[in-house]
Amino acid sequence: MAQLNYEVLKQSGYPGYILKDAPEQVMQFGEGNFLRAFVDDFIDIANEKAGYNGKVVLIQPIGQGLTDLVNAQEGLYTLYLRGSEKGRKVDDKRVISAVSRCLNPYRDWDDVLALAKSPDLELVVSNTTEAGIVHENESKFDQVPPISFPAKLTRVLYERYTAGLPGLTILSCELIDNNGKELLKCVNQYIDDWGLDAGFRAWINEKNLFCSTLVDRIVPGRIRDPEEVKALAAANGYDDPLTDVGEVFGFWAIEGPAELEDRLPFKKAGVPVSVVPDVTPYKKRKVRILNGAHTGFVLGAYLAGFDIVRDCMHDDTVLGFMNKMLYEEVIPTLPLDKDDLMNFASAVQDRFNNPFVNHELMSISLNSTSKWRARNMPSLLDYIQINGKLPACLTMSLAAYIAFYSNDIQALTDSGLVCRRAKGNEYTVSDDRWALEFYWAHKDDSTEDLVHAVLTNTDMWGQDLTAISGFETAVAQDLALIRKEGALAAYRSCL
Repeated sequence: MAQLNYEVLKQSGYPGYILKDAPEQVMQFGEGNFLRAFVDDFIDIANEKAGYNGKVVLIQPIGQGLTDLVNAQEGLYTLYLRGSEKGRKVDDKRVISAVSRCLNPYRDWDDVLALAKSPDLELVVSNTTEAGIVHENESKFDQVPPISFPAKLTRVLYERYTAGLPGLTILSCELIDNNGKELLKCVNQYIDDWGLDAGFRAWINEKNLFCSTLVDRIVPGRIRDPEEVKALAAANGYDDPLTDVGEVFGFWAIEGPAELEDRLPFKKAGVPVSVVPDVTPYKKRKVRILNGAHTGFVLGAYLAGFDIVRDCMHDDTVLGFMNKMLYEEVIPTLPLDKDDLMNFASAVQDRFNNPFVNHELMSISLNSTSKWRARNMPSLLDYIQINGKLPACLTMSLAAYIAFYSNDIQALTDSGLVCRRAKGNEYTVSDDRWALEFYWAHKDDSTEDLVHAVLTNTDMWGQDLTAISGFETAVAQDLALIRKEGALAAYRSCL
């Protein structure tokens, strides 16, 4: 079977939209699965629906990557968006033609700098992992290339500045708070380190727009079943080792001035991208609803015998518990339009019910101490402040967390805390060592003593949760119910 390129695609009879030649308007640091299934998908749709007529040049951010493979396929790759939408199974295929080429800066640095001087260039997009936006002292102006991503970007922008060209819009997709602001901070630090002129600093800060953004799409990436790979190749008429897979849902919030929405092609194309004055509420929406739902129900669901998220969505009790927690306890505490929040929560159920993804509860359980503090505790505290009473499901979720970390403890090993659930199998709790040692030290406590120890542990929560009126008693009662009748019965008691 021939490998995908434009000629092979033409011979395959692919009936979809394809754009072969267009100006290179986007420089993208990152050639991995996520950006190709998210940003490049949106740009491809903007080319088709909004006449953007722009190509993306991928920049491989580290020494090893996909440059040669991308170029062998002339930038083409197949994207499958799979999942559940309003209860309907979706499996959509699109060949993405928005990418023109990929550059490896460790051997193509001159080409990267040449692209920086292109008058067609408008946007820079990045996703270099959470560790990518860092300032370090080893990067130098004349390195080929500089070490860190912000240093590479500084050098790219300096090349553009000295060519007398307009500034760019930089869209940072790294999963850190204030990603755009942090990236600009690093660039300014390199200006200091390298002794670059005041005119460049003014151009950076006044003529370029560094946008913080929030990205939301689950991207499993590769298709791992070799038989499915063969079947898709036969159906498509080509081999495509760059095949990418993402969920149907997608949302991109870009922090910037209102006029940016008209400059970007996404609104006209009808893709789920919003330019907003502040991405913080959207991050809060994602953390408290999507992530908070996971942490809120999966630990008890695992104790009840479930193993993957999708199966939980087919159980009336677990689904009812999750929905009551979201719609009655979490959404009323959030500072966004209620219809927007309700639609987002409704999409969460579809996303968790994805028939193509076996999302294991144990993988979600990692580091649940910090997750419950970041995702669920703020909703609990806000609910109490607004309503003057305890939220039943969020309170139960903390009891389920304690139960998961203390259920028939067998051993503390280098891998984690070994417990056993009612189903009979042992499982290993993974978390910070100090948290695991805490539960090991309290493995023989009574229900009441354990709850008191957990709630008064300020290292866990940043405060003494026994100060909340009635909370200690309620959590202890919930934990006792889980231990006596099981987590499913405990969840049912909240409905």
